[in-house]
Amino acid sequence: MKADPLAKTIAIAPLTKEAFAPFGDVVEITDKPALTINQGFADRFNGLAKIDVSDAGGAAQVSIFRARQRPMPISIQLMERHPLGSQLFYPLQNEIWLVLVCSDPRAHDSYRAYLANGTQGVNYAKNTWHHPLLVLHDNAQFMIVDRAGPGDNLEEYWLDQNDWLHLSP
Repeated sequence: MKADPLAKTIAIAPLTKEAFAPFGDVVEITDKPALTINQGFADRFNGLAKIDVSDAGGAAQVSIFRARQRPMPISIQLMERHPLGSQLFYPLQNEIWLVLVCSDPRAHDSYRAYLANGTQGVNYAKNTWHHPLLVLHDNAQFMIVDRAGPGDNLEEYWLDQNDWLHLSP
């Protein structure tokens, strides 16, 4: 008899700076002081995340990702991390999305799932296990700030099919 896949469902919590702190930064302007610039026609919010990409000759790069929604419930089959640099995701539309992290991809109890509002981004700290981008709407666009440069900056961990976890927002 095959095991019930929903028995391994991960609870989804709201994304907060305190809850996400072990994994990196929540990127948002809430509670940040604004610096008024451009003759008073713009506000600038500084210091939103620690970009850490200089290991082994790396440099920051800015990209746009366009993501598609996965079938529900979302099967968690893969986790990844970047040993040489942080990776920042910031939504370009005001649409909720999911963040999934863990301290050890082999330990199911170490997984944490968060619901990010459309004005929150995350900056995964160097070596943080996370799932690739998880969106709840097709054509979701994100600005990414991560590392470009020499060296292998991607490590993947594939879960055995019997160990797949599930998210069901």
